[in-house]
Amino acid sequence: MKHQDVELLAIGVGPSNLALAIALEELAPDDLARNSMLIDRADTVVWQQGLLLPWATSQISFLKDLVTLRNPSSEFSFVNFLHASGRLDHFINMGNLWPYRSEISDYFAWVANSLSKVKVELGRECVAVGPRRDAAGKLVGWSARFADGSTVSSRYLVIAPGRDPHIPEVLAGLSADRVIHGTRYTPRLATLPRDLPYRVAVIGGGQSAAEMFCALQDDLPEADIAWVMRSLGPNALQSSKFTNEMYYPSFVDKVYGASPAGREEIRREMHRTNYSGVEPDLLQNLYSDRYVKGLAGQDRTSLVTMVDLVGAEETEDGVVLQLADRATGEITRLERDLVFLGTGFRGEMPALVRGLADELKLSEITVTRRYQLVLDEPSDAACYLQGLNEDTHGVGDSLLSVVVDRTAATVQDIVSRRHHAGRTEFADAGA
Repeated sequence: MKHQDVELLAIGVGPSNLALAIALEELAPDDLARNSMLIDRADTVVWQQGLLLPWATSQISFLKDLVTLRNPSSEFSFVNFLHASGRLDHFINMGNLWPYRSEISDYFAWVANSLSKVKVELGRECVAVGPRRDAAGKLVGWSARFADGSTVSSRYLVIAPGRDPHIPEVLAGLSADRVIHGTRYTPRLATLPRDLPYRVAVIGGGQSAAEMFCALQDDLPEADIAWVMRSLGPNALQSSKFTNEMYYPSFVDKVYGASPAGREEIRREMHRTNYSGVEPDLLQNLYSDRYVKGLAGQDRTSLVTMVDLVGAEETEDGVVLQLADRATGEITRLERDLVFLGTGFRGEMPALVRGLADELKLSEITVTRRYQLVLDEPSDAACYLQGLNEDTHGVGDSLLSVVVDRTAATVQDIVSRRHHAGRTEFADAGA
C-alpha cells in the first residue's frame, strides 16, 4: 500500500487550507512549502457545492479573499483571479462588493491550480488520524489513514474538514432520497423531474432554508412548498457597520482573552449576526415574490411558524412530519414527498478530530491562540484545528472574515517551532 512522508499535511481543500497554502508559499521557507500537502476526498475544488445557486452571493466583501488582508499585492488575490479570467472590467462595472457564490468557488479552484510549491491531491478520503511515536513512546508526528488503505506521515498536521451536517434526531435514519440536507440540495434536485406536483417541506429559519425555499419555486415550479420554522416568522440577520466590526481579525483577541463565561456572553450577543436569520435583501425579495404570485393566484407556498418538529415517519408515499404548536401544544401532521433541511451543522467537533483526541487521551479539545491543539505531553510535533474553534475564538472562526489572519498565525507558529527546534533537516528554518 502507498505510503508518503511529508512535513506538513493539511486535511481539507476548502478556504481555510487554501489560505494556509498561500501563506506557506509566501511566508514559509521553501523547504517547508515544498514538503507540504493538501488533501481532500472530493474530486474537484468546489465551495458550498450543495447550495451553489446561480443567484446566491457570498455575503462578504471580495477584499476578504484568501490573502488580501495580509498581502494586498499577492498574486493569489481575488482581483488577480478576475484579471486572469478576463472578467475584471465586468466585475468593476457591477459595482458590488459581494461576488456571486459561484464566482468565489471558481476563485478557490483557481488558487488550488495556481499553487507552485504546495501539493494538492484530490479524491483521497481521510478516515482516521493518529499519533506517531518513537521507540521511547515520545510523540514525534502524525499518521493519516485513507479509504484506499494508503497512509501519510507528517510532523505537522492541520485539520480543516468543516463541521458535520446537523440532521434532527427525529429524521435520522430516514431515506436520504426524501430527507435532504442543504449540503446536498443541488445534486438531489438534478435527479428530480421539474414538472411533478411534489409536496415539499423546508425545515429551518436561517439563510440556507430561505435560499432553498426561494430556489425550489423555480426548480420545482409545480410543487406545494411549506417553510417550517420554530420562530414566529423569518427574521433578518442583525447586521450593521458596528456589528460587522466584531468580525475583524483583531476581535479574536478580545474573545480569546475573555473568561469562559465572558466568551459565552459574547457568543450570545453575536448569535443573531450569523445564525437563525436571513439576509434582509433576500427576505424582501421573498416577500415581494409571494405578494406578486398571490395577486395572480399562483402562490403555491405556505409558512408554518411557531412549531417544533417532534416526530417523523416514512411511509410508502413519503414522510409524515409531526409538528407541535409552540403556543398551544397541539400536534398536527404534515405529509410531504420531500423534506429539505436548512438545519445547519453539528456543534461538536468532527469525528476525525474526536478520534484523534481519544487516541491522545485528551480530557478536552482546545487550542492555543494560534490554533494549535493543546496536548498533555511535550512534543516537537503539532496539530492545528482550522474553522472549528468558535468556543475559544468567536463566532467568526468558521467564516472567511478571519481566515487570512488565522492561517497566517498557524504558519508563523509552525515556522517558529521549526526555528527553535534547530534540526538540521530544516535547513531554511530561520528564513
